[in-house]
Order: sequence, then structure tokens, then C-alpha cells
Amino acid sequence: MRTIDIHAHLVPQSLWRAIEAGREWHGYRHQPGEGLGTLQGGGRRTAFSSPKVRFTVEERLQDMDAQGVDVQVVSIHTPFFGHHLDGGQGLALAREVNDEIAGMVRAQPRRFAGLATLPVQDVKAAIGELERAVTVLGLKGAELDTQVSGKQWDEPEFLPFFKAAEQMGAVLFFHPQPQHNFLMERTPRDGLFNSLGVILVVAILIAGGVMEACPDLRVCIAHGGGPACYAMGRLDRGWASRPEARRIPKPPSAYQRRLYYDSVTGSEEALRFLLDQVGADRVVLGSDWPFVPWHPSPVTWVQGLKTLTSEEKERILWRNLEALLGLPA
Repeated sequence: MRTIDIHAHLVPQSLWRAIEAGREWHGYRHQPGEGLGTLQGGGRRTAFSSPKVRFTVEERLQDMDAQGVDVQVVSIHTPFFGHHLDGGQGLALAREVNDEIAGMVRAQPRRFAGLATLPVQDVKAAIGELERAVTVLGLKGAELDTQVSGKQWDEPEFLPFFKAAEQMGAVLFFHPQPQHNFLMERTPRDGLFNSLGVILVVAILIAGGVMEACPDLRVCIAHGGGPACYAMGRLDRGWASRPEARRIPKPPSAYQRRLYYDSVTGSEEALRFLLDQVGADRVVLGSDWPFVPWHPSPVTWVQGLKTLTSEEKERILWRNLEALLGLPA
């Protein structure tokens, strides 16, 4: 059975080369310390929780083989989106990263697919880079933060971006990151910013009217959407009880099956609930490589779940992503 993982991060080799040369990388400065040290940029400090972030492509392939993953959909490690940079600097970062990911795909087209990073702080530049990434580099879409430096995705300025992505057929993979998430300020301990952050983007994309305005937009939410599907009844109640505040013609739950969700839910019970809510055709394999210590692998975990049917496992492990991303059989 083929396996495709949509949730696999990259710390660019260009960043490590800059560190080795004693240079900044697009405004990020390395500080030696425990393990691989830390990167500081935009007033935030990022430590590395896995030594695998330094893996070469060859080492990465060996690790994929060990975990039974045939294809990784590669996207940048989220603290390095660079949204704090000005538009020109953000575009330079994005182009360098996207060229590196595209090079991985060209070298190993049966093992890698790619998602771009974009300078979404400059919508026009983001649209241009997404078009280059999809039409020139052959990437499948883009990975996006759950917000943009305090701005939410339902702001009118972002609608042209979503319209452009819809027209291109690009897949947008929304992933929370602690440095630009309001939950970081309120729940800094226990990783709650990462576990809970995705509920906000689901609510905003739906209740904010993005999915209504872009009916063919292809969106996947990391970490199984967090508690978003579990909270959908509450979102529906708010929609029903406050007609004056409605921005969509149907209750939020009417849109939840329009999104895709990865399988990084943390428990079999949560994954089973997600499948029952959105359907087996809307859930895809994710691992959060290399930051979740799977035992022994995300593939083995899904294959061993007793409450999932063989067809559900097959859809999650490869069929849904093969179709969504248009990957060759």
C-alpha cells in the first residue's frame, strides 16, 4: 500500500550553510547553545527539538524508509515563514526556500512533493510567488500560518490571494506556529498553542466567509483541525443565535466537509470522531516530521487502528492525497 505524508517540515539547507559561514539568514541570527542552538528573528527565539532538522536529503530518505513513508509533501518549518520581514525580504526568503524544495522534488519526483512558503504580508507578491511555485517550479500549493502577524485570514485584503489560489488549483495547508499565535501569550506551557491554534483558522475560514467566497478552494488543516470539528456545534449555535452577525448563508457545519484534515490527532478516538464528522474522503496522512516521536511510525499507527476500516486506512494513507495533489500513480 502506498503512503503519502502531507505534514513534513524542512529547515532549509541554505539556513545551515549561512550558519556555517557565520552569516544571518534573511534576518535570522543563530546563537550557539544546547543541541543545535537557537535562531532569533523578529524578536522571537526558536530552538530545535529534533536533530533531524539537520538531515541531508539522503538521510531524510532513509528515515522515510524506516517509517514506511513513500512520499513526503515538504514544507518549511513554520517559525521561518518570515512574516515579520518587509515584502521584499519576505519574497527573497520565499524564493530561496521554494527553489530548494523544488530541487528536492526534481531530484526525487517519486519521493517528494512540495508546498511553497509565501510572503503573505504582501498579498500581490504572495500571489506572484504562488503562481511561480505552481506553474514554474511544479509545487502543489503553499503552507500558511493560521494568521499573518496579527491579521486574520478573513480580512478583505487576503481575498484576492484566495481567489488566485482557487483559480490555480493550489492546495493551501494551514499550520499553526507558536511565534505568531495569540495562544502563545495565554497558554505558553505544554504546547497548547500548537494543539489548539488550528481551531481559529477553521472558524475564520468558514465563519469569515472565505470558503463561501471561494467554493473550489482546496484547503487542508494540520493537526486534524485541533478541536474545531468537536466545537462545530458551538459555532452553529452562535451562527443561529446572532443573525445580525452572520457573514455566511449556511451554518458553519455545512462547510466543514469542504476542508481536508491531517491525521495528527493524538488518539484513535479523536481520529475516529474526525472521520465520522467529515468523512473518510477528507482525512489524509500527516506526521509532523520530524517533531512528533512516532513509535514506530505514523503509517504503522494508522494501520494498527482497530476502529478504522481497511478502506478508511487506504484513503488516509494515500488515496485522498494522491487525488488532492494530482500525484502520479
